Parts: sequence; C-alpha cells; structure tokens
Amino acid sequence: MERESVVIEARKGWVPVDFRELWKFRELLYFLAWRDIKVKYKQTALGVVWAVLQPVLAMLVFSIVFGRFASMPSEGVPYPIFVLTGLLLWNYFAAVLAQSTTSLVTGANLVSKVYFPRLIIPASSAIAALIDFLIGFMVLIVMMLWYGVGFTTGVLLAPVIIGVTLINAVGFGIWFSALNVRYRDVQYAVPFLIQIWMFASPVIYPASLLGERWSWLMYLNPMSGVIEAIRPAMLANRPIPWEGLAISGGIGLVVFLAGVFYFRRVERHFADVI
Repeated sequence: MERESVVIEARKGWVPVDFRELWKFRELLYFLAWRDIKVKYKQTALGVVWAVLQPVLAMLVFSIVFGRFASMPSEGVPYPIFVLTGLLLWNYFAAVLAQSTTSLVTGANLVSKVYFPRLIIPASSAIAALIDFLIGFMVLIVMMLWYGVGFTTGVLLAPVIIGVTLINAVGFGIWFSALNVRYRDVQYAVPFLIQIWMFASPVIYPASLLGERWSWLMYLNPMSGVIEAIRPAMLANRPIPWEGLAISGGIGLVVFLAGVFYFRRVERHFADVI
C-alpha cells in the first residue's frame, strides 16, 4: 500500500495570507504568548508586581520633572493622571514593538525546524504585553478614584483605542521582525527609535502645546491620535479628537496590511538566513 506524502515548497512572488491556516494554528498563538509571559517573570522576586511598578515609577518621575518643575499643562486634570493615561498606551505599544522585532531571531530553532505560519510569532507579542497593560489599567482606575476623576460613557471607546494601538504595534512589529532576520542592526536601532518616538508623541505633554499651526504634524505619528483620544475618553476633560483617531487607525491599517504582505514575501527565506 502506497503512502501519500505532502511536500511543502516555498512559493515565489507575493504570497497571499491564508487566514484559515492562521486560525488552524491559533492554539500555538496562545502557547507562544503564555511562554513569553512565563519567561518574562521567571525567577523574579516581585513577579507581576513589575507590571505595576514600571508605569507608576515612570509616572512619578515625569510628574516631578515635567509636572512640578517644568509646569507642563495637563488639560485641567491632575498631571499624574494625565501622564499615566498616555504612558500606559505608549508602554504597550513599545513592549509589543520591541518583543516582536526580535521574536523571529530568538525563536530561530522553532522557525528552522517546524512548519507553521510564521506570522504567529510576532503576533503573539501583542497578547503577552496585553497582560501588563490590563494590570496597569487597573492602577489607572484606582488613581482616578483617588483623585476624584469621574467616569463617563466615553470609557466605552477605550477598547477601540486599544485595538488601534494593537494594529499599529503589530504592523510595525511585523515589518521590523522581518527586516531583523536579514539585518540584525534593526534590533539595536529599535530601542533607540522607541525612545525618540516617545518624546515625539504626546505622552508627557498635550498636542495642543504645539499650537494650531503645527499640531497637524503630530497626527502623522500614528501614536498621537490614540494617546490624544484615550485621555478625553477616560477623563472627559475635552471632546474626543475623532479625526486624529481615524488617522491613526488608517495609518495603522496600511502599515499592518503592507507589513503582512511583505512578511509573507520574504518568509520563505527565514529558515535559511536565520
């Protein structure tokens, strides 16, 4: 009796995304995300407490330096609340971007020996980093109650804003992870880029600080729209800038789709180069 064999060959040119195959390997996505979470806090004395300490300590430093000494405007809300709201979104974006950039290289043994959709590896970083974000989000809610900042129906928009942030983070992460396989300089450039990118985003200052003449430049940065939208959604201190949020969503969608197709095009070379 003859046995059938399946031969997997790399396809040439632009390769379409097989979403049914991605869904088939969804359990691997959860496994890789859980692995990243366990590795992050393995053999740490404080464990997930670091998910609270990191944004809180950064908030304290920014509040002292920029809120007290530099008297940075905070749009009518306490500056610690103002900076923490933007800092949580930024930390989530930065964590996904940093982890996904190096994900293929750190998972070289898996990439070179086992077949599965490689897109799952950088995408799993978004799930792993989401745990830290949710813990930090709980801290933000506690601080809002402490400062007497009330909630409005705008908080229902928060999942949409987080989703736009996720699309941007995964989109850029897919680009950088694919480029990092061939050019290892990328993994050294990304941390520097993240530092510069944060100060180019309205994390510690409002976009209105630039004035109406130059504020439009801010929205060319996809993280500006989501950070500027999460504050009025959570704090109800001003109208939600729908235009900026739409621009961030549009840029994120373009970057994500372009990144996915580029990733699929160069994916067949990963096992040989890595």
